[in-house]
Amino acid sequence: MARHWKKNTTFAAMNHASLIERCRLLLRHPFFSDRRTLLALWVLLPVVAALSKLHSCNNFLIFRASFWHAWHALPLYGPYPAEYHDVFLYGPLFPLLVVPYAVVPLLPGLLMWTLSLSLLLYVAVRRSGLSWGQQLLVLWFCAHELLTALFMQQFNVAIAAIVLLSFCLTERGRDFWAALFIVLGTAVKLYGVVGLAFLPFSRHKGRLLLSLAFWAVMAFVVPMLLCGPEYVADQYALWADSLTDKNAHNADSIAQNISLLGLVHRTTGLRFSDLWLIVPGLALFAMPYLRRGQYRHRAFRQTLLASVLMFCVLFSTGSESSGYIIALTGVALWYGVAPWQRSRTDVALMVLVFVLSSMSPSDLFPAYLRREWVQPYALKALPVALVWFKLSYELLTRDYAASERPNNQKAERHV
Repeated sequence: MARHWKKNTTFAAMNHASLIERCRLLLRHPFFSDRRTLLALWVLLPVVAALSKLHSCNNFLIFRASFWHAWHALPLYGPYPAEYHDVFLYGPLFPLLVVPYAVVPLLPGLLMWTLSLSLLLYVAVRRSGLSWGQQLLVLWFCAHELLTALFMQQFNVAIAAIVLLSFCLTERGRDFWAALFIVLGTAVKLYGVVGLAFLPFSRHKGRLLLSLAFWAVMAFVVPMLLCGPEYVADQYALWADSLTDKNAHNADSIAQNISLLGLVHRTTGLRFSDLWLIVPGLALFAMPYLRRGQYRHRAFRQTLLASVLMFCVLFSTGSESSGYIIALTGVALWYGVAPWQRSRTDVALMVLVFVLSSMSPSDLFPAYLRREWVQPYALKALPVALVWFKLSYELLTRDYAASERPNNQKAERHV
């Protein structure tokens, strides 16, 4: 019996290795690794999303309306026309960002919007400092989740790009422009504030802090050129109130709080303050910063970037399905930048993330499981949470010194 079990185990391991090797050979095919293929895919997906949602683009209608509300000095956070069935939750700077998309007819505006979101994230990945093999992993792995976010016309795609750009500009010593993206993301949706996590990696911390102050003033003042100081000040106060109200309603919404917080509350049925989860989560997130000796290794810094991207989704009550483009970008980074060979457990986690976190909102996933299990219990957050805990353990225990290998070797290993 033991000999039979050992033989079966060996056979399963060989099959696993064979499957991994076949996947690697497939990804090495010129079609899948051609830059033109990836660019064409990331252009095609937003076009498909825009055309298929032309008559149900509620979020985009609200985004467009926010500009006209600001233009006519109407409250941004008051009731919108009844057909929109929602409220505006972005910062008072946001109406200026949507001007090009609000002043044109609906179809070209929607096409421009989805294309802008997709290409911004594509450019951020291409400029991220990753090897081409690592970029391939991110772009292919996140393509389906990108489509999910684009179907909802959500700004979360841009938030993922903003965090990536904040990191890579800090890495390159371009602190002035890194500060711009940190402030931009914060002034629009608050998520951008996580860019401050890259401050310890800056070689010019004083310059970065001064740049943050400069861009914060600009973000507050520029909308006043369109709407006037009193209107902008009032809208910031109303924004704070609307976010407070939204946070109070998130716990009871099946479409919100798809996070580690929501997962714990819904699976246990217990009601307690989110701080009991957020405070330990913050402590675990911050502990790797004590390993200052690892800062010099790029893979360590890139893994912290992955942690940031997952953390801001897992520990936010406002997390929704379309926001997982942020978290899945982090998952792909975690897997791809490791300077060691990933294990079968890591491969299994990636498969679980793709099936449960990425595919569950789609029609390819069993509707019964989505309706009865995934949505009620916020199970979309579970695989990402497992990855984040493993990532945190690695940041606390592993040596990232091997990350100094030549890029061509790293690219070959990850393709």
